[in-house]
Amino acid sequence: MDEALLRSLIPGVIAVLVRRGADFAAAEDAVQDALVEAVRAWPADPPRDAKGWLVTVAWRRFLDATRADAARRRREDRVDEEPPPGPAPEADDTLRLYFLCAHPSLSPASAVALTLRAVGGLTTRQIAEAYLVPEATMAQRISRAKRTLRGAGFDRPGDVTTVLRVLYLVFNEGYSGDVDLAAEAIRLTRQLAARIDHPEVAGLLALMLLHHARRAARTAPDGSLVPLAEQDRGRWDTASIAEGVDVLQAALARDRLGEFQAQAAIAALHADAPTARETDWVQIVEWYDELARLTDSPVVRLNRAVAVGEADGPRAGLAALAALDDSLPRYTAVAAYLHERDGDLARAARLYAEAARKAPDLAERDHLTRQAARLNTGGDAGGSPGRVRPGS
Repeated sequence: MDEALLRSLIPGVIAVLVRRGADFAAAEDAVQDALVEAVRAWPADPPRDAKGWLVTVAWRRFLDATRADAARRRREDRVDEEPPPGPAPEADDTLRLYFLCAHPSLSPASAVALTLRAVGGLTTRQIAEAYLVPEATMAQRISRAKRTLRGAGFDRPGDVTTVLRVLYLVFNEGYSGDVDLAAEAIRLTRQLAARIDHPEVAGLLALMLLHHARRAARTAPDGSLVPLAEQDRGRWDTASIAEGVDVLQAALARDRLGEFQAQAAIAALHADAPTARETDWVQIVEWYDELARLTDSPVVRLNRAVAVGEADGPRAGLAALAALDDSLPRYTAVAAYLHERDGDLARAARLYAEAARKAPDLAERDHLTRQAARLNTGGDAGGSPGRVRPGS
């Protein structure tokens, strides 16, 4: 069984059924039934036309389900006209599925799950394992999403911005179980980039590649977090960095700047520096200025305060920080880092300890606790605010 082939065919098969009159939920159910049959039948008798086989079997499953529903008897005349078996049309409807899965009626969590199922071809079990929830919980989430879309058709699809945010949500979830969601997000974004000529799609692909390139260096052998400044750059994936930079440069040449391109430019500057000390912080501040203009995000301004502290000194960073709401996530960690850089070690230690209590996950809490302990025991300066910079 070629699992990658099966997964690549799913969007096109769903789209064929939708064009023939099935609603999205019914089409997706029928294709899942066809996949089960393929797993059973193909190893002994592989078809010559895999997509055509799946279309034929899925359409029959749809007809069977439709006939069994008494409320749909009025549709019998139409559904009985089964197209004859044969090669499936080569129309590429994957892009339509991307936008339908980003339907404005769906919550972000539902849009992510439906995209992974319908476009990514993952099973409910795989998605549940990746998100560390019971399979029944994920099945209910997907069922609710399909009920929401039932009858919606393609008249109110999401826009490209929504599609990109869904893909970025997938990327940021990391991975567990047998599905690497970061790698899956890159695969899906490559697929989208091949189907739509949009600089922000390219910008998101570049951003993912540049962040993913640093993945091997982000944790120590004991599982503890390694901040960007302390990472072993020899472990970064130079091929992914080179590809990310090339994709980004082509997108920037279009002169239609968006937030993902700006984030990718910041990631590229980090990736380009041979050492942390050689990072071009002045340019990074300029890109954060662009990003703040595009998004007006307080989190972006928090990251900018860190960059200002590196470019112009910790007091300049503290001045930038003072203009922000101190309830922002990781605000206290940034304040601790900048006060340490400014030489106020006692205050920095207190702030690191406070930030640890507020940390959103165990790895970050342990990292910040170690920073507080280091200062309390008279360790050398050189801490880090944790995962404040995007993709660190």
